[in-house]
Amino acid sequence: MNIKKRNVIAALMVAMFLGAIEGTVVTTAIPTIVKDLSGFGLISWVFSIYFLTSAISTPVYGKLSDLYGRKNMLSIGIVIFLAGSCLCGLSQSMYQLIAFRALQGLGAGSIFTVTYTIVGDMFALAERAKVQGWLNAVWGIASIIGPFMGGFLIDFLSWHWVFFINVPFGIISVWLLQKNFSERLEREKRQIDYTGILLLSAAIMILLAGVPLGGKNTAAATALTLVLLLVFYFTEKQAKEPIVPLEILTKNNTVINAISFLAAAVLIGADVYIPIFIQNVLGFGATVSGLSMAPMSVSWLLSSVILAKAIPKYGERVVTFISMFVLLLSCLLLPSFELQSPLVIVIICNFIMGLGLGGCFTTMTIAIQTSVGYEKRGAATALNSLVRTIGHTIGVGIFGSVFNLNIVGYFNNLGIKGVHPNDIYSAAGHGGNISLQNIQISINTALHPVFLIMIISTAVCIVLSLLLPSELKEKEKEEKTDSAQPA
Repeated sequence: MNIKKRNVIAALMVAMFLGAIEGTVVTTAIPTIVKDLSGFGLISWVFSIYFLTSAISTPVYGKLSDLYGRKNMLSIGIVIFLAGSCLCGLSQSMYQLIAFRALQGLGAGSIFTVTYTIVGDMFALAERAKVQGWLNAVWGIASIIGPFMGGFLIDFLSWHWVFFINVPFGIISVWLLQKNFSERLEREKRQIDYTGILLLSAAIMILLAGVPLGGKNTAAATALTLVLLLVFYFTEKQAKEPIVPLEILTKNNTVINAISFLAAAVLIGADVYIPIFIQNVLGFGATVSGLSMAPMSVSWLLSSVILAKAIPKYGERVVTFISMFVLLLSCLLLPSFELQSPLVIVIICNFIMGLGLGGCFTTMTIAIQTSVGYEKRGAATALNSLVRTIGHTIGVGIFGSVFNLNIVGYFNNLGIKGVHPNDIYSAAGHGGNISLQNIQISINTALHPVFLIMIISTAVCIVLSLLLPSELKEKEKEEKTDSAQPA
């Protein structure tokens, strides 16, 4: 690997670090921020608006990178992200902070999409899994050092520096990218699919905003989203440069995106509800909880390194099947979690889960990129990234509803009516007829149906993996044959 490729990888890793560290640092800082800006009632918007705008911009960046180049789109995205970060740091009210977080999210959409597309462009099949493993490792590093960095900045400087600290990293990433990454683009006038962008953005916004609300709101949001997607489909058929080229919606890519959707739901279930078990059932603090989740990131990296050799040798069907089977084994451990379970069991479960998830997502990304040519690779990668985001959102909405219903059901069975999941700790603290042990048992009881859904989702992924071809195995043979040809 030459020095320019190494510098490009460094640029991509720094860019990915920007997006990854943002979540963990802001999570640590948010209690201080909302106290200073008097905005406790608006906490959720600080996060939801960021994810919403990043999801909307993801397919747009993917298509624009196909039209105008990866380097340009990633650099523009980073600059937008940095502008949003600086403005967040200068915010004087919660409403300003929320607005500037939306701008930040618009930049993050580029980081989460174009980085993986560049890897698909620059590296041969045998190297992609390894390089993507390094990018994934950045998330693990961010999850470990993020809380410590956030705490340090707040204790010794102020919460404003949580956002300003992004600037030097972003400048380094853009500089390395512009200096080392070369790509050839045909200079011709392009038509941007503005109608497609607006329709898809509206559909995503309605879906992601409506699903977590539950009940009739979810049904209405889903129905309206389907109508918009239908209009979007016919619009894309007529567009000269569709934001989502219909040619990428092949049978194989549909299976890949379906697996990605379900695996993303399982991932968000693990990220949200295993820490709840560690803290609210076992009684450990946030630091122990964070460190207990870290083995998932370590095994994710190990899985990617192993797959660098396994994917070209065995193909996506075999590797995905094995990855999902490993993930299923870890999910089958989840129902065994009880009030007296040792923490080491949770850590082992996280480690095994990381092996399966790392194998799945790495293979899916490589498979989706290999299925199309350069001119559609950005759009295909972006669509897969968008599907994962929707999987996170819908997954956490369903899990939350199931979790809350089962907490209420537990207390109803005890003859305690009118309990709301948000108020169980305050009810116990004010001398109500709810004990802390009741709360622990109710949470543990409510977690088991969530874990069951994760098991079922993983089992469906195993079945879907059997529908995949073994094209990556054939691609490796073609690459070897091409490299053996005389120049």
